[in-house]
Amino acid sequence: MADKMNTLALANYGPVIPVIVINRLEDAVPMAEALLAGGIKVLEITLRTSCALAAMALIAKAVPEAILGAGTVRSVADAQAAKDVGCAFAVSPGYTSELGLACRAMDLPLLPGVSTGSEIMMANADNYYFLKLFPAVAVGGIKLLQGFAGPFTDVKFCPTGGVTVETAPQFLALPNVAVCGGTWLTPADAVAAGDWAKITELARVASSITV
Repeated sequence: MADKMNTLALANYGPVIPVIVINRLEDAVPMAEALLAGGIKVLEITLRTSCALAAMALIAKAVPEAILGAGTVRSVADAQAAKDVGCAFAVSPGYTSELGLACRAMDLPLLPGVSTGSEIMMANADNYYFLKLFPAVAVGGIKLLQGFAGPFTDVKFCPTGGVTVETAPQFLALPNVAVCGGTWLTPADAVAAGDWAKITELARVASSITV
């Protein structure tokens, strides 16, 4: 039960968790600082680039007030690596019992990804009840979440994938949605240009979303 509470508590820090891809190590700390300046405290750094783990380590050390998580965690090795560099939680694009039980064993709270009823049931069987719907819009978005609300009354979701600043309030208005994941807070062009003021402004808008 502790796993459920630890990850669900992430929603207490704001309505949106940014899903971040870091291509250059030197962008890691200023990007994290820019997001924090805009009111975004929970940061999900995806394991999609060769410098991702090094970037997480830098942020963990230089920006300790951030609540740092690793995204795109697909294996036990990914989870262990995230834990080793100082991540406070992990996010996976799908779910396996092997990963879920390993994260529990290493005391790394996991937000597992699901897109079907069977995957939800598999995660529930391992006592995970706060789940990431991914890729949210592609698999049915708001209508799917409304459909899941009937049989899965005890499950909360973090829809991620295709959610925008415009649609986030519609997702957040659903009773089974606790928080949204979003890639729009760190647009590639702004990061490439080092336009941290723009990222702070995007974070400010995202952190102030209300429903």
